[in-house]
Amino acid sequence: MSGRGSALVIGAGPAGLMAAEALAAAGLAVTVAEAKPSVARKLLMAGKSGLNLTKAEAFEPFLAAYGARAEVLRPMLAAFGPEAVRDWAEGLGQPLFMGSTGRVFPRTMKASPLLRAWLGRLDAKGVRIRTRWRWQGWEGDAVRFATPEGAARLMPVVTVLACGGASWARLGSDGAWAAHLGADVAPFRPANMGFDVAWSGHMARFFGQPVKGVALEAGGVRSRGEFVIAASGIEGGGIYEVSAALRDGAALTLDLLPELSRAEIAARLGRARPGDSLGNRLRKALRLSPVKVALAMEIARGAPDLAPMLKALPVPLRGPRPLDQAISTAGGLRFEALDAGLMLRARPGTFAAGEMLDWEAPTGGYLLTACLATGLWAGRHAAAWAGMRAR
Repeated sequence: MSGRGSALVIGAGPAGLMAAEALAAAGLAVTVAEAKPSVARKLLMAGKSGLNLTKAEAFEPFLAAYGARAEVLRPMLAAFGPEAVRDWAEGLGQPLFMGSTGRVFPRTMKASPLLRAWLGRLDAKGVRIRTRWRWQGWEGDAVRFATPEGAARLMPVVTVLACGGASWARLGSDGAWAAHLGADVAPFRPANMGFDVAWSGHMARFFGQPVKGVALEAGGVRSRGEFVIAASGIEGGGIYEVSAALRDGAALTLDLLPELSRAEIAARLGRARPGDSLGNRLRKALRLSPVKVALAMEIARGAPDLAPMLKALPVPLRGPRPLDQAISTAGGLRFEALDAGLMLRARPGTFAAGEMLDWEAPTGGYLLTACLATGLWAGRHAAAWAGMRAR
């Protein structure tokens, strides 16, 4: 692979495939190299529980979900944001629906029909996909790979790196690429992960049960999402929304009755029968679900003033789940190492996109949208760079 119109994409996840499509649309001959035996494995895994493509909300609130990286991602998400993601998916023949929280899903709820349609469109544009090609870094200007047929060296005009983060290694995101980029990579940390809690034996019958109708707070971030009691601790969407603050040292508190004030809770408890047990008071006076009663009994038993505890129940976390069990990662290729078009300053003609960049966001459509947006941005700027080289 060499020539004036050749382009290489390393990584066949959403960011890489989007970059490949942008490059092919510009008339370049595109090869996508994927280390695993098949493409987009993490996307397919995410789709097993319902593929959340994006979230329908105003741009500024949507952008705010990216925290410290919101401004650097602003032009990319402005160019390909939630509305564009919906148009793109529908253009692939995938009817969509919006849930009550604004989350957008394919009607099939699966990733596989969308991926098949997308791969068919890429194939029609001449994009070649090579699986079991593992990137081995550079040798001068050549890009090296280990392939089933042996070592391969390619000389593309432009390259887009879309190598993923460092979670779910079995699906391809193992972070091994960081060794090729050295000090330009910020250390990986887990994101959108569960946390360990040393539950007593009394909690065992609630393992796997969701906790609904609560508010979670950590470091000034508040979530109204539900979470799940797991044998190891707690996990789920509500936890993921506050996981960055928890990972960075904030304490977690639960408001078990977000619709009631402390005074209202105290008044209701005060009307309970004097002889009732704590469990009965929680069930009868406050109508708490069994799993909420269990949480209150686990953490707040013996508290002299129960109402404040139920409004801010302190959960004794022991730490985050391991990196490879996280849905995504923080850290990765620093934006300072890239120009405005996501080209590596140290290696002109090489661009980067997707989860391998140093950003994070909660689940709920934000992760996939930014992967698609940065892939398109890198692909378009790579195509423009190749065009200037050809003049």
